[in-house]
Amino acid sequence: MDTQNTSAPPRAQSAPADNPSRTRRHGGGITHDNTRHTTRFVVIGNHLVQHTELSLLAIGLGCHLQSLPTGAGADIKSLAARFPEGPTRIAAALRELEAHGYLRRERHRTQTGRIVTRTVSCNQPHADRRREPADTGCPPAKRTPPPPRRTVQKALPAVPQPSNTAPALLQTAIDLLATLRRHDPRLLLSATETAHLVPGVAAWLERDVAPGAVRHALTTGLPDEPLRRPAALLAHRLTDRLPPPPPFRTQSAAAAPPPRHPLQNCEGCDRGFRAPDPESHCRGCRESRCPTPSARSSRP
Repeated sequence: MDTQNTSAPPRAQSAPADNPSRTRRHGGGITHDNTRHTTRFVVIGNHLVQHTELSLLAIGLGCHLQSLPTGAGADIKSLAARFPEGPTRIAAALRELEAHGYLRRERHRTQTGRIVTRTVSCNQPHADRRREPADTGCPPAKRTPPPPRRTVQKALPAVPQPSNTAPALLQTAIDLLATLRRHDPRLLLSATETAHLVPGVAAWLERDVAPGAVRHALTTGLPDEPLRRPAALLAHRLTDRLPPPPPFRTQSAAAAPPPRHPLQNCEGCDRGFRAPDPESHCRGCRESRCPTPSARSSRP
């Protein structure tokens, strides 16, 4: 009774971790109850969902990104608002996907000049997207090179038009535009661009704006990145920042002051007064309030 069977194992041994097929031979493990999807599904490769180096959070996040439509928010703030994981864990998972090629971050410039970052989800990292032509046994057809595309440049925005087209005013506007490159080398304008912007500068000058103030409005606060079309930016500023017209001035206020007549002595009363040269008597003498020279000489 005390003799034990030394050939029997003391306890049941589990299957090694590197041999999962042993569990399936004994009836354990996962089984699948699958139904074919016809709508609202995405195809994801096993190389992602069974990746041996990615964390479970990175794998789940990679599957979520591949299921998103184009244009959906995929930044850390949007993902943190969608899932309970915090920004720190989501940022770490994004870095994992980026390190293994499932994610790319590209910087693009918008039409307004702003730099934005776009997230690109890759369903097959490091895949060669160039497809080789199928071998049909026929010689390849001679391909005609496509004609070069002509790039049509967009017209410059409209600028304000002045009411006065005096040559001196227009020449001042031309000189102002020609010297903008001294303040910023990026503001080097062509002759065509200068001719388009001259009326806008003249509209500022005729509104009693000094040339220095116009130059300051056009060159201050420019973006740090290179300017794609400096003439378009200047045209926008000339229109958007156009000052109001100067106050209205009546003709009487603008008229010249009355003339100042010379000072002389009245021949009747010897008083000093101002009057035009033909006048020789003051106003009082003319109104007979002062005696005339003949009356004064007849007195005793």
